[in-house]
Amino acid sequence: MSAEALQIDIPGFRLGYRRAGSGPPIVFLHGYVGDGLGTWGGELTTLSDEFTVIVWDAPGLASSSDPPESFTLGDYADCLAAFIAALGLRRPHICGLSFGGGLAIELYRRHPEIPRSLVLVSAYAGWTGSLPPDVVEFRLNQALRLADLTGEELVREIVPTLFSPTAASELVDRFAAGMREFHPAGLRATGRAFARADLRDALATIEVPTLLIYGSEDVRAPIDMARDIHTAIPRSRLVVIDDVGHVPNIEAPERFQEAVRMFLRSLDTTTRIETG
Repeated sequence: MSAEALQIDIPGFRLGYRRAGSGPPIVFLHGYVGDGLGTWGGELTTLSDEFTVIVWDAPGLASSSDPPESFTLGDYADCLAAFIAALGLRRPHICGLSFGGGLAIELYRRHPEIPRSLVLVSAYAGWTGSLPPDVVEFRLNQALRLADLTGEELVREIVPTLFSPTAASELVDRFAAGMREFHPAGLRATGRAFARADLRDALATIEVPTLLIYGSEDVRAPIDMARDIHTAIPRSRLVVIDDVGHVPNIEAPERFQEAVRMFLRSLDTTTRIETG
């Protein structure tokens, strides 16, 4: 099942999204080189039996309009807050991958009344907040350079860093398809925004239930980073999925979705649970 592509206007932007299911709402946030459907299509299909699943395309991605290239992570978070308000969602769960995980943290920092919980997947406390300065500089320069190249060149350079060596080729190819249609302005904006971001001071302020999910073979957001963020967020839970890389929901969808279900069920006694 592929949920219908929808659009909604907020001040300054037209945003693309998909929506499926009913029940407690979850808003899914993709990373900086993906799009909503390519990243979260499996969750749209599977988790919508129990939840209202909303998958957005951030400004500068897929069907959403481009942001100014000076956009900050705070600007993205304000845009996300306006999107959630425009859809009439009340205290949704927020699930973000990589850049989307950092965006979820920034949303909480700026709008703590919005998230019911956070699910942070392969997340950073911003590139500056989690990586050595030379790595931040490399990733920013890489993003700016790749923005001037083709989608195929982007895929060839980035995809090998996203998956474990044993990832099934059909899964890798399916995810890569969405990357080929990137917006140059969007790639430059997200790269700059995340390179500047340092969210370390926000981690200790998070008071909503928080689940961290990382892959044991992730070379972009390695397990030591996961443990640092887990230590910094009070009462957070950490799940490490063995033998997968930076996009565990793509490589191990059953294990990923079960972790999310069990976490959200433990928080919301009104969630409808299928029994057979």
